[in-house]
Amino acid sequence: MLIVQLTILLLSAVALALSSTDYRDLQKRSVPHGFVTTRGTQFELDGKPFAFVGANSYWLPLLNSKADVEKTFKSMQQAGVKVLRTWGFNAINGSELAGALQSGLTYYQVWNSSEWILNDGPQGLQRLDHVIETAGKHDIKVILAFTNNWVGYGGAELYINWIAGAGKTHDIFFTDPRIIAPYQKYVRTIVNRYKNSPNIFAWELANEARCLGDILPAGPNCVAGTNVLPKWYRQQSDFVRSLDPHHLITTGGEGHFFWKKPVEFWFNGTLVSDYNFNGQAGEDFDRDLLLPNIDFGTYHMYPQTWYPQLDTPGSNFSVEEWGLGWINAHVRSANSANKPLLLEEFGLSGLDNKTDIYPSWVKRALDTRHAIMPWQFGTLGLTENGGNRLIKYADALINGASPNDGNTIYPNQTAAWDIFTNAAKIQAQRSR
Repeated sequence: MLIVQLTILLLSAVALALSSTDYRDLQKRSVPHGFVTTRGTQFELDGKPFAFVGANSYWLPLLNSKADVEKTFKSMQQAGVKVLRTWGFNAINGSELAGALQSGLTYYQVWNSSEWILNDGPQGLQRLDHVIETAGKHDIKVILAFTNNWVGYGGAELYINWIAGAGKTHDIFFTDPRIIAPYQKYVRTIVNRYKNSPNIFAWELANEARCLGDILPAGPNCVAGTNVLPKWYRQQSDFVRSLDPHHLITTGGEGHFFWKKPVEFWFNGTLVSDYNFNGQAGEDFDRDLLLPNIDFGTYHMYPQTWYPQLDTPGSNFSVEEWGLGWINAHVRSANSANKPLLLEEFGLSGLDNKTDIYPSWVKRALDTRHAIMPWQFGTLGLTENGGNRLIKYADALINGASPNDGNTIYPNQTAAWDIFTNAAKIQAQRSR
């Protein structure tokens, strides 16, 4: 009995000697072979550092041609890409079904009532299966987002419209149990389908969750300090962890802050509180990153889009300098939380802007030892439908080129392309 008691005391002392982060890292290292883990502020793969340049490609599961999927992954692998981020959702209304069947549009959910119907057939999740399988063949891991804050490809407002009806605010997606239940039902479907696959890098709760959406506004219950999004992040990350003890989990958020003294700027003679720092978006990056089942931080960066009133000819606003400051703020937060950091989306329109500004952003990210994923990866030479196909919205293959939203980087844009291939080489050296 005395030996047992001494053993218990010894184990307790060891546990107390480990910080909470160290204990989390100890647990994460006991995962199956090929699963990515964390150690402090760094990712690891099978006990070795895993530094990477990744690629955003939401359109990849939308391709009808397996040969084009293979071609895209081959191009990614040649560029040194180690992680792909794509949508784990594609939902349509029942009224769109006939058109989807005719056009070959990928879809995973059909909404015709307050319940969605799963499509796990050859035009549905079997396409996502193929993407994840092919990623593994090319030594690439996949981040899957469970839903979208925005309307594109069936996001939060599809749930709201079918379940809660008209006249609601966007933020009820995060609080209404009637909506959370079918969201979790879909999450369970995706996680259970792939939770044993080492090809999955991480689960992402939502792409760019905010209090407001494309169409629906934020309600009075989702304002700075109400913690609607932090509570939802906690609830859903705990739920995902209950389904999958091994894969990493992250928010997919843009990295908005809720600072007691937010950044301010002058516009038209008025001092404006900055949306990215005042909590109005709903996130609290510093707090969200401390959640026990959020394994690493994500943030996005689009200063041209976010500050059109400041980014004008003759203005003293610098897109480049703003971006460096945004990077630094997230690095400080991640270091404080002792968790890894991923600059998950960033983009600029205009090829000259890309070649002039991306080098300093990429250098700052790599100097501070975190991973990057530009928005977005482009490829050429796609062949389905002769290389020309309207997918949905304005997303289209044109002359063999993947969809271009103005931020896309293609292999023939060598000055911009080489920024990321060279960065991938640096990250690969750090992973040895």
